[in-house]
Amino acid sequence: MTRTAPSIALAATFAASLAAHAQDPALVARARAIHDRVITLDTHVDISPANFRTGQPNYKDRLNTQVNIPKMQEGGLDAAFLIVYVGQNPSFSPEAYARAKTQAMEKFDAIHRLVTEIAPDKVALALTPDDVRRIAREGKKVVLIGIENGYPIGEDLSNVKLFAERGGRYLSLAHNGHSQLSDSNTGERDGKFQWNGVSPLGEQVIAELNKWGVMVDISHPSKASMLRTIELSKAPIIASHSAVRAIANVSRNLDDEQLLALKKNGGVVQMVAFNSYVKVAPPDSPERISAMNRLREEFGLTPGGGPGGVGPGAMAQLDSTKRAAFQQRMAQLNQQFPAAPRATVKDFVDHIDYAVKLIGIDHIGISSDFDGGGGVDGWNDASETFNVTLELVRRGYTEEQINKIWSGNLLRVMGEVQKIGKQLRGER
Repeated sequence: MTRTAPSIALAATFAASLAAHAQDPALVARARAIHDRVITLDTHVDISPANFRTGQPNYKDRLNTQVNIPKMQEGGLDAAFLIVYVGQNPSFSPEAYARAKTQAMEKFDAIHRLVTEIAPDKVALALTPDDVRRIAREGKKVVLIGIENGYPIGEDLSNVKLFAERGGRYLSLAHNGHSQLSDSNTGERDGKFQWNGVSPLGEQVIAELNKWGVMVDISHPSKASMLRTIELSKAPIIASHSAVRAIANVSRNLDDEQLLALKKNGGVVQMVAFNSYVKVAPPDSPERISAMNRLREEFGLTPGGGPGGVGPGAMAQLDSTKRAAFQQRMAQLNQQFPAAPRATVKDFVDHIDYAVKLIGIDHIGISSDFDGGGGVDGWNDASETFNVTLELVRRGYTEEQINKIWSGNLLRVMGEVQKIGKQLRGER
């Protein structure tokens, strides 16, 4: 389901909750101090290359996007993985692979343009955990690169090295739809799998990712693919943006078996603040679904996330003018056909609590999926990032624990993956 405007009642409830926190100045002050000291890292933010052009409004400006430099500054979001996303094409032809690679390179180029031309005084690209810490100390925002969907690799294993050299620090073997490398979680919905896990080519890609120090991301692939990836990988893996299936029973979330396997592997799951993955709402009315379908088709957005929903990453394809128009129309639609109450920051942190109790504090991180459908009431864009830390402090997490959740665990895994990559390449 696409991100929608919050209901008035739920927004008022969450505002009242924050107001109650504000009445405890000591708690707020402690949370603010912790928030300012730790490195806050979001592992999944979708982008549109249209927002990374020089000479016009771009990512250094306060756009209508959920993430941009001003909103990161306002909310104290220190670091973000900007995503090289290419949707899944059913064709496994050389021509389709070539088009997908071109689209991927366009997004790599856009991110590099941000750090070298658009805002080099405000952001810098990190390639290692030490880079992340150094850039944060310098007072700049940290940009990292994640690759969502291995489809642009095609059948050319050398593309893994190429994407790593361009700055890619994690890669998922599939997105929504089976790729040449792996089954997708969508196989559960469709009742059809292509590889029963990872394809033979996908097994080779996992080895190449290990070799070049790129984290393997299992958020979109199927459960069988995830478990097979753990068997094959010589390094810890990550789920860059998933939540707990025991709380929200959707195929994109991880069940207890998967979470325990991730712990044994030494990896980390980056809990995602995506409304319909945090809280399963009752079905929309037929009237709302029909209106959403018409609106989606009018703006040329791909379907996904259930009837009437918008596919992940689709919103990122809209320029700022069309995005603003879409959001205005969505607000009107929500007034005419009210949506079910959205998940809140409290609901989101429930997922963190569950996973911490099951697999331990060392295997949990945070992601938003902003500009790809993500957001919950209280954390709807980067400017509201402090609310997550505030809720963690309210629940009794210590600064050391919050540091691990916000970035420490992910940076540990990133460092271990890169160390293993050097060993596999025969480097010291």
